[in-house]
Amino acid sequence: MIIRDLPSPNHAARPDGVPIDTLVLHYTGMKSAREAIERLRDPKAKVSSHYAVDEDGTVWRLVAENRRAAHAGVSFWRGHSGLNDRSIGIEIVNPGHEHGYRDFPVLQLVAVCDLCLSLLSRHPIDARNVVAHSDIAPDRKEDPGEKFDWQGLAREGVGLWPQGVPDLGTGGAVRDAASLRDVRAALGDIGYRVAAEGALDPALSTVLRAFQRHWRPEAVTGQADAGTLARLLAVARLCG
Repeated sequence: MIIRDLPSPNHAARPDGVPIDTLVLHYTGMKSAREAIERLRDPKAKVSSHYAVDEDGTVWRLVAENRRAAHAGVSFWRGHSGLNDRSIGIEIVNPGHEHGYRDFPVLQLVAVCDLCLSLLSRHPIDARNVVAHSDIAPDRKEDPGEKFDWQGLAREGVGLWPQGVPDLGTGGAVRDAASLRDVRAALGDIGYRVAAEGALDPALSTVLRAFQRHWRPEAVTGQADAGTLARLLAVARLCG
């Protein structure tokens, strides 16, 4: 893997004593790689990531890993807020849902995987802390989205994917209070911020949709159907 340096001015010191224990994957969500990288390096934009991976597999280093990049924004995962302090961010070039969301090329996915494995070799990042931007900010973000190959990445040792969970389809949505408590508990065990009680309200549906984008991309509905519940409980067990 060849990494090219293209420094961004948008970084700061990390807080003392805070480990780098989270890896956040994004898509750029802009019409071109050039436009995205220019924005990540624009001091007026005040956003950045540690790395950007182009569709041809080129890896750009924008911010040193020991510095705090501005990629996560308002965020939460496994009890921690403000994840810029403790994370590394990778922007993956893709126009995103607003500009013609498309499949991620194989060369790009290979480069992302190689980069992630390199980062995991240097930092104490648990598999359960390899997350999507949509996982840590489900009310604001959709990236890298349902077309990203999380299952393939996990197969290579990056992140989590439950094995042997049958696709139970989208029927049999759970709506009773006891089952919804199980849904909320499982989401909390995985790392999402959810209320302990309540019906299938818009807030819970938003978090479920984020879960589905990562772990059930064939059904991004925001519904607690049988297939989603099976996958949800399996991921929660892996995170326990």
